Amino acid sequence: MPAFTIWRHPRPRGAEGRCIGGRTDLPVDPRKAKRLAHRIRAHARRQALPREVVTSPLARAADVGRWLKRWGFVWQVDPALAEMDFGCWDGRPWRAIAAGEFDRWMNDFCGFDFDGGESLAALLTRAAAWTPRCALAVGHGGWITARHWQGGAVPTPSSWPPPPGYGRPTASAPSAA
Repeated sequence: MPAFTIWRHPRPRGAEGRCIGGRTDLPVDPRKAKRLAHRIRAHARRQALPREVVTSPLARAADVGRWLKRWGFVWQVDPALAEMDFGCWDGRPWRAIAAGEFDRWMNDFCGFDFDGGESLAALLTRAAAWTPRCALAVGHGGWITARHWQGGAVPTPSSWPPPPGYGRPTASAPSAA
């Protein structure tokens, strides 16, 4: 499989000020999902790619896949593309998470599992192990950032890059592993 392009889903409704991961399934404005689907369709046409797309099962990514399916794309859902699971933090307002909890995370940035969720180390492994089913995907900021992490060094809070913007494409090699 050649390189693939993954887009970050459109900005979800209700995410402002909250820790949003794989357990919190937020909707997106249907117009934004359709707009991103148009951009992906145009990219596929320009690059002469097969009309196939794989998305995370979360609505903020899957809604884009639904639009593409309406337009004749083969759409697959892959749970391995889901956003990081923030455990008991998922869905909570950031301001409601105690400073001591943040300290626990920062002191074990890669290993902290958010009390029952997924550690960054686990996300890095999951993202690196993912094998593209096709050349087009729609996923999440944390997953995309993990997929592009330049292995070797253990991520720290200061070295972890910001996620790509909503609706932005990122090209990737078939396997970062």
